[in-house]
Amino acid sequence: LLALARPQAVLLLPSRLDTVMLAIDTSGSMRATDVLPSRLEAAQAAVRTFIEEQPVQVKVGIVTLSGTASVAQAPTTQRDELFRAIENMPLQRGSALGSGIVVALANLLPGSGIDPEKIILEADGPPKPDTGRALVAPGDASNQVKLTPGANKSMAIVLITDGQSNIGPDVLKMAQLAADHGVRVYTVGVGTPEGVVLRAQGMSMRVRLDETVLKKVAEITEGNYYRASDAQQLLEVYRQLGTTIRLEKHQLTEVTAVMLALAMLLVLCGSLINLRRHARVL
Repeated sequence: LLALARPQAVLLLPSRLDTVMLAIDTSGSMRATDVLPSRLEAAQAAVRTFIEEQPVQVKVGIVTLSGTASVAQAPTTQRDELFRAIENMPLQRGSALGSGIVVALANLLPGSGIDPEKIILEADGPPKPDTGRALVAPGDASNQVKLTPGANKSMAIVLITDGQSNIGPDVLKMAQLAADHGVRVYTVGVGTPEGVVLRAQGMSMRVRLDETVLKKVAEITEGNYYRASDAQQLLEVYRQLGTTIRLEKHQLTEVTAVMLALAMLLVLCGSLINLRRHARVL
């Protein structure tokens, strides 16, 4: 009777992940050695592992962010090109996490009308009143419809940083922009909360892992936050992250076959009990 009703249930199924953008912090604070051999080198090694463990059909792109953000490698399935891009990551001043998110988002959604150049320039210029409009190119109203956070299961952004944003567009506003387009941002915090003291050009400064903003970014976009305080833990985080991204799709699925299988099992059990008690099936 239950099978005739054609019941449905929400199940956890593998999602088809098409593209992942890795936004990697290359600011000066990433040379800190509280994660050995350094935050950046540990992140680079873990990124290689992450890329190697992705299915061959998944495209991966790389964005580097410091004082601004730029595409080090457009989304591709060619792993050698990705590894070359990872090797060439010079450290620079500044940490524009918001720029990294919006550049990664624009590469994931090239037809969305998102203009990262305009958004970054406006953030660096004099402040303007908030109009409440979506941060997309004008005249493209069709792309201004907000999606449910996390609704876009075919793509994701992974932000790898120590969480200290000090330039560019507001990181939480850019996280909200990603959420409005249904794209999840998974954040990976590299470093330790106590941090270390960096010295350069006669100046010294303590650089700490700022987890608050990274947790908020993940929360806004329905992603997850991971903290890595040493190189081995960072590798484990990326392995876990790869599984999380691929196994997140919930959908309403008919489970009639399950009910039929359960019915057949009950019939078989009943027959066995009858056979044991009365030496006959019926």
